[in-house]
Amino acid sequence: MRYKTVLSAVALAALATTTPALADGVAKQNIDKGWTFKQVRGNNWYPATVPGVVQTDLMDNKIIEDPFFRLNERSIQWIDKEDWEYKTTLNVSPDIFNKDNIELDFKGLDTYADVYLNDSCILKADNMFREWTVNVKNLLKKEDNELRVYFHSPIKVDLPKFEALKFPVEAGNDQSENGGIFDKKVSIFARKAGYHYGWDWGPRIVTSGIWRPVYLVGWNNARIDNIFYDQTNVTAKRADIKTRVQVVADKDGEITLNIKADGIKNTWTKKAQVKKGINVIETDLTVNNPKLWWSNGLGEAHLYPFTATISMDNKVADSNTTNIGIRSIRVINKPDKDGHTFYFELNGVPVFMKGANYIPQDNFLPRVTAEQYETTVMDAVNANMNMLRVWGGGIYEEDLFYDLCDKHGILVWQDFMFACSVYPLTPDLEENIRQEAIDNVIRLRNHPSLAIWCGNNEIHTAWFNWGWMKKFDQYGVTEQLRNDTKKLFNGILADVVKAYDPTIFYWPSSPYGGDPDAKCESGKPNWNPNGDAHYWGVWQGVDSVAHFNKVKARFFSEYGFQSFPEYQSVLKYAPEERDHDIYSDVMMAHQRGGQIANSRIENITLEEYRKPKDFPSTLYMSILLQGDAMKTAMEAHRRMMPYNMGSLFWQHNDCWPVASWSSRDYYGRWKAQHYFTKKAFRDILVSPIAEDGILNVWVISDRLKAVKGKLDIRVMDLKGSVLFTKNSNITLPANTSKIQFSAPIESLVDGKNLNEVVVNARFTENGKESEVISNNYFFTRYKDIDFPKADIQMTSVPAGDGFDVTVQSDVFARAVFLSIDGIDNFFSDNYFDLLPNEPVTIHVTTELDKDSFDKQLKYQSIVDAYN
Repeated sequence: MRYKTVLSAVALAALATTTPALADGVAKQNIDKGWTFKQVRGNNWYPATVPGVVQTDLMDNKIIEDPFFRLNERSIQWIDKEDWEYKTTLNVSPDIFNKDNIELDFKGLDTYADVYLNDSCILKADNMFREWTVNVKNLLKKEDNELRVYFHSPIKVDLPKFEALKFPVEAGNDQSENGGIFDKKVSIFARKAGYHYGWDWGPRIVTSGIWRPVYLVGWNNARIDNIFYDQTNVTAKRADIKTRVQVVADKDGEITLNIKADGIKNTWTKKAQVKKGINVIETDLTVNNPKLWWSNGLGEAHLYPFTATISMDNKVADSNTTNIGIRSIRVINKPDKDGHTFYFELNGVPVFMKGANYIPQDNFLPRVTAEQYETTVMDAVNANMNMLRVWGGGIYEEDLFYDLCDKHGILVWQDFMFACSVYPLTPDLEENIRQEAIDNVIRLRNHPSLAIWCGNNEIHTAWFNWGWMKKFDQYGVTEQLRNDTKKLFNGILADVVKAYDPTIFYWPSSPYGGDPDAKCESGKPNWNPNGDAHYWGVWQGVDSVAHFNKVKARFFSEYGFQSFPEYQSVLKYAPEERDHDIYSDVMMAHQRGGQIANSRIENITLEEYRKPKDFPSTLYMSILLQGDAMKTAMEAHRRMMPYNMGSLFWQHNDCWPVASWSSRDYYGRWKAQHYFTKKAFRDILVSPIAEDGILNVWVISDRLKAVKGKLDIRVMDLKGSVLFTKNSNITLPANTSKIQFSAPIESLVDGKNLNEVVVNARFTENGKESEVISNNYFFTRYKDIDFPKADIQMTSVPAGDGFDVTVQSDVFARAVFLSIDGIDNFFSDNYFDLLPNEPVTIHVTTELDKDSFDKQLKYQSIVDAYN
């Protein structure tokens, strides 16, 4: 069994059943037809979909109902206690059957699986994250081959391991009680996506199944196992790429390696003698004056398709095309006057990272479509992000995800799949993890989007902030478990990255400050000003929303605030009137933070706003509260540069319909936070803030060249009377945060109370007068402001795939939310402020006709949501 580099699993699944052979080379046959499945202790076989999982097959056969709807999750917990069997009958295509070598290639088995071919057990898999390849040439017939996969219950396999431990484990997000196994948190024993066992934003649905495609692969003479394009030195003038091609040969002989790239004149050829088995052919490539790959907002994410071809006995044996973005990416973690820096340097330029944490898009991974991947990545691009963090409790994502990040300039912070838990090591588990890491580092290392490898999520901080030391001291196992932790995250994973992807920075944990035994002050992200921070003080109710303006870190890799989905989304999973209370059984089942989470939303809403009048208004207010809180944080982080050089909020997406920290709900609907992110993460940000009685207007630019333009400051009351105005011609320095206007607040308000005025600050770049960058700022909390009732007028005109809607108000209207029925629509902007008598035009994507659209179009502002 060995690893083999292939095309995107999603892309391959869309191909015909058999991929034509490359000359005398490699041919693939997709084994995705004729599958059936059954409960092992049952008798009935049912049609199955591969790739897929047991639960989706049970849904397709009407045996269970959608577990995402209302309370249905509760009724499916029996499934993970059962063993399941899948089988198909396989006829081998002639161009594969006649090959000298035939391999069965499982891209992913979830998780404990025995594979039988014609009643011979050929594989015992035990890791969801690995690829399993077996030589089956001697077992195959031309026709009527029976392929069976027996999935053992992950709960039954791992319960004995739990019972054998002499101390309690730490896996706080494992919802074992919901699964009917009391406090037996067995998730730590399976190399399987941790969130399948539940999280504080996700259900407990422990899957089994053939979750990625299966292929028969036939080849003669030799094939390419994997290629590494190691970019050892990159500048705008020259790129040096050390290329290592791993070739598997079935005989001794000479191989000719040919490498060429579209857009590059050079062609590289090398002849090498190979032995039967695994061989590595190395050659150095030089590209003069390359087009560099840049992240979103800084330039083109240029990709060169590099094609490597191997020939043997004057016949093409195999070919591999890899899209390469030529770039230099480094993490600069070095001493400075404040501790240690922590920032990403792309092509020699320090880049402020603007982005989010990303979790799997569904609990049922095989049903995530290519279109959903495209939308999810594009929603990051269109919100002006340049980084997504693939979080350690999910999966190493599909190739397609990284392909899209490559294409659109989204850098990837890549966790290894460990999160918030203790993992007691055994020799077998160590080796299993080592191979998992090798498989995935090799698979992902050529992606230009890959910026950092990180050992885990929050395990380092858990030891010192979450009471793990004290807990395990009671059982006398602290030293053992600490040694396991260091061995895994400072040893095994670090060594794999060093060996297989040496130019990419490795970070043992997130958050982390460089000292594996540093005692840290609980709840303070700046306890160690040497690395990245997770800040949760506002959400936990310890700090006010305004505290986002004060807390400092070198790189915020997590922070967040919860909200409910919007009303039209809630109707999808909780349609009944009796569900429409945030403490109803259904709403609480879709709130994995528990009652305390709803209480925090309620309490902080009353601290910042006023009491909402009904259920839809409660949802709206929670969404607005989340948006305002996160806008405060994002702007503060950017003002703080270069001390702070990263702002990755929690979280970009959901895996099911739920109240959570996401800025986009499960259905892809943008919450206020995502609309606010688009503005807060623009390459130029105008950010007013009151600091010690002074109004400072910061202007932050991520541009790599200075920008000239006009800064307009207005202070007005809520009915539009202007109290102060100032227009200035300014120059924004490149890649800098700077105060561009400053004045005592009392000199700006013309004797008005602070809760009666709003600051509007605008920047207009010279030559781009139609693109005004604007921001509004209030001196007090919103609950202290008596917003006037607004007369809002809306007019629509057909435009493209929907309508352009012009919205205008006679007074200041805060957080205007537009909606129509259903969720099959998109608003280009929403939850926006309206200045008095200054119209705003947005685009609405919808298939409604004009009469239906105009009848359905509704609005509300903050004052409409109050009692």
